[in-house]
Amino acid sequence: MPARIDLSVGEWNRVSPKYVVVVVVSTLLSGLVLSAAAVFLWLVAGWSWAWIALIAIVVITLISLFVANRRTRSIGYRLRDDDLLFRRGIMYQRFVSVPYGRMQLIDITRGPVGRILGLADLKFVTAAAATSVVVPGLPEAEAAELRDRLVELAESRRAGL
Repeated sequence: MPARIDLSVGEWNRVSPKYVVVVVVSTLLSGLVLSAAAVFLWLVAGWSWAWIALIAIVVITLISLFVANRRTRSIGYRLRDDDLLFRRGIMYQRFVSVPYGRMQLIDITRGPVGRILGLADLKFVTAAAATSVVVPGLPEAEAAELRDRLVELAESRRAGL
């Protein structure tokens, strides 16, 4: 029986603490849009039950804002010998191992709030659509450096195939 991977060994690289601002702004905008839709359905369209949806939206938005900092701190990645290990999540934790030789595309994206804060998201795509991984909230220089390093590792691993 193969040995389990010890996820507690080694140093996890974390996303920038500024990324919590991106999460908060995104949560507030989503809550505002959904609340406006619920108010419209309640007052204009005459859906009498829409006030219940409005309360639920406000409660979910407030809870999301409350855990935003913890959610941001749960995101991390680690470069290992043969793969990149990514983690995220508080209650439902997700660990994804992306082998360097399987990486087909490494992309940097920057949203408007992230751009203002100097942050970027690094996206890895493999042949399997389910293994698409996004490491959000990296400082732009770190994202570019990591992308170049991963491209180098991916090319060296594919050469051996």
